[in-house]
Amino acid sequence: MNQPANLLDYRTKSEHLLIGLMSGTSLDGIDAALVAIRTDEQGEIADVTLRDFFYMPYSEDLREWVMSLCSVETARLDQLTAVHYGLSEWYAHAVEQLIKQANVTAEEVDAVCMHGQTIWHIAGRTPFPGPTGMTEVRASLQIGELSTLAERTGIPVVGNFRARDLAADGEGAPLVPYADYILFRDPQKGRLLQNIGGIANVTVLPAEESIEKVVAFDTGPGNMIMDQIVQVMTEGRLRYDAGGEIAASGTVSQELLDRLLQDPYYQIQPPKSTGREVYGKAFAQELLAQATQLGISQADLLATVTALTATSIANAYKQFVLPTTKVEEVIVSGGGAHNQTLLRMLQSQLPAEITVTTTQQFGMPDDAKEAVAFAILGHETLMGRPSNVPSVTGAKRAVPLGNICF
Repeated sequence: MNQPANLLDYRTKSEHLLIGLMSGTSLDGIDAALVAIRTDEQGEIADVTLRDFFYMPYSEDLREWVMSLCSVETARLDQLTAVHYGLSEWYAHAVEQLIKQANVTAEEVDAVCMHGQTIWHIAGRTPFPGPTGMTEVRASLQIGELSTLAERTGIPVVGNFRARDLAADGEGAPLVPYADYILFRDPQKGRLLQNIGGIANVTVLPAEESIEKVVAFDTGPGNMIMDQIVQVMTEGRLRYDAGGEIAASGTVSQELLDRLLQDPYYQIQPPKSTGREVYGKAFAQELLAQATQLGISQADLLATVTALTATSIANAYKQFVLPTTKVEEVIVSGGGAHNQTLLRMLQSQLPAEITVTTTQQFGMPDDAKEAVAFAILGHETLMGRPSNVPSVTGAKRAVPLGNICF
């Protein structure tokens, strides 16, 4: 077991080795990144290196259990409790496999930094009976027990990252922009870091600006609706549209797309966030019913929802970013970075001077960025430094994120 209460030792070191764990709203599996972080004499991050990466897919049984928890119609309290602890057995296995693959020992790893699995995210505030009458609270639930992971691996764990930002009256999301700033800021180029997981979110990095000028928000659905449509089309044989090939065979229904783009979420000013509770299974089922009524084939429906993701992203840029920020590059990460049809649709809707590329072109696997990001956030927590970005989440102040479990 790594020795507890070594925060002072951690903070006086210049070389750190951490594991970042991410399991996103696509509910496909666990991304595990072994990350080396070097700090300067002031303790600031000087360099971040991805040392190794491991992906472990969820089993179909686990995926169904987690999916059922993401709906008020099917969630069960007993199952939620079991999954909260059981997921950490999966996280521990992913850590063990990554360590083995990278040929390092658990003793060499300073901490595991775990995002957890989002089950329910409440955008904005929700009414709650407080001690002095009705009030409003912010709330978001990511499950996966830190103590189980620490006990199984023998490595300190940092997790529950969103709670402190929520307590500071922020949205609790997105949190990755802090890491985007560390990894991708450029003194000459304005960049948009577009993650396309289950939900799509963008980080705006203006050239030569401080982190206080960073803006980020969820643009809307990412792969979530597309994946659900594919699963229905193939009766579960496929979980996603590999490379966007099925969507490429269909034709976009402009009528349905225009209808979908009337969603009020797209007009909300940032900061804002959304999730599976809005664009999950129930949304996809209603969409399938609408397509049937309109006589839209399944291939055409998939093309249309792929266009919805691309168009909602492009529209978000045009409405909330490009009027005030010069942008040269859009850098895509997440599962959507593999969908060539989606990337072509996005590029076609942007000004010619903006290039769409992926994090792979910067030496980072497209699926690894968010796991790397949580290693960075965990590092800052261990250093005692804030890593939320109030201009992104709407929090009243910058705060250290996460709980530490030795």
